[in-house]
Amino acid sequence: MGQDESQERAQQLTAEDPKSAAQLRAEIEDVRADLGDTAAALAAKTDVKTRAREKAEELKRAANERKDDLLSKVGRSPSGSTSTSGGAGSAVARAKTTARQNPVLVAAVGSLIGGFAIGRLTRRDT
Repeated sequence: MGQDESQERAQQLTAEDPKSAAQLRAEIEDVRADLGDTAAALAAKTDVKTRAREKAEELKRAANERKDDLLSKVGRSPSGSTSTSGGAGSAVARAKTTARQNPVLVAAVGSLIGGFAIGRLTRRDT
């Protein structure tokens, strides 16, 4: 299959107007640049460690944004003023409701915290 295609391409090249050496070199450089870009893109996709770090950073940012959002809601009553009585109980109820509405986020944050704790506990000091 590859042999036939290459032979056909060679015949097409010989049948066409001959190109100058400069044109051929320019074409070769273009192909090399495209091939280099393709190889770099493939290398980036197969770098699992880097992609895992990027995903972890993304999850951390999302969790921090959600945490900040929840903390800002905890300190305020529905009218917008700060609450002095019963604030903790209603805050816990709101946190539970939010956790039930977003189980994937809660699982991701729990996994992140659990992984960090396990990593800290099992780390060897060298």
